[in-house]
Amino acid sequence: MHNDVVQEGGYEYIETKGGDTDIMLLHGLFGSLSNFEHLLNEFGNKYNIIVPLLPILTAPKEEVGLDGLLRFIDGFVKHKGFKQLHVLGNSLGGHLAQLFALAHPDKVSSLILTGSSGLFENPMGSSWPRRENYDYVKGKVESTFFDPNMAKKEMVDEVFSIVNDRAKVIRIVITAKSAIRHNLADKLGSINAPTLLVWGKQDEITPAFVAEKFEELLPNATLVFLDQCGHAAMMEQPKAFNDAFASFMVQFHPSL
Repeated sequence: MHNDVVQEGGYEYIETKGGDTDIMLLHGLFGSLSNFEHLLNEFGNKYNIIVPLLPILTAPKEEVGLDGLLRFIDGFVKHKGFKQLHVLGNSLGGHLAQLFALAHPDKVSSLILTGSSGLFENPMGSSWPRRENYDYVKGKVESTFFDPNMAKKEMVDEVFSIVNDRAKVIRIVITAKSAIRHNLADKLGSINAPTLLVWGKQDEITPAFVAEKFEELLPNATLVFLDQCGHAAMMEQPKAFNDAFASFMVQFHPSL
């Protein structure tokens, strides 16, 4: 990833400034800016892609539930002066993308959801028995992917460090439980923005039936399943994910 991280106005983010169309990417509960590396590398010169670092591990405890994180995103969008956005979210980031679309339908040109919570999930963070056990945490991280080899040692080490930091794990648990409480099944019918669902067929955290339910409840949704793919499609099947993304975005920008 060849984009510098900007620290400005209390926010930390990447911005590619590759075009006039703004696309905001929202990462998941254990996610990071690097999760979207392949997307940034392919499309960063075509679009202005913005990836804010969500303060899940650092914000005051009362600000790390979905309501607090949504306020953070609202503040970030206002700080940047964005009037119209395409919003892409993975896992918890997809849940926040839906909440943002519900709160600001006039600002959201489209949604792209991948492995999103909002209807059902097997959360990694709602409880962490044996979190001191490295092999247990390693298995949890590996279950994010179809191919367990995607869970590199650096990734496992980072998650192990997080879940063994009391202050951080409290924030993870608060946020995960908040996501479960914020079930959006009865609200999705009011999201009219064109929506692309890109889902791993072997996603164990938000299984395939969740994607099918999203397709049923969202009025203007298109579902693409990716085989041999788990919960982080943009990382595990980057070419197929990028192809689906490009095909979806053509309707808004045929010349690109």
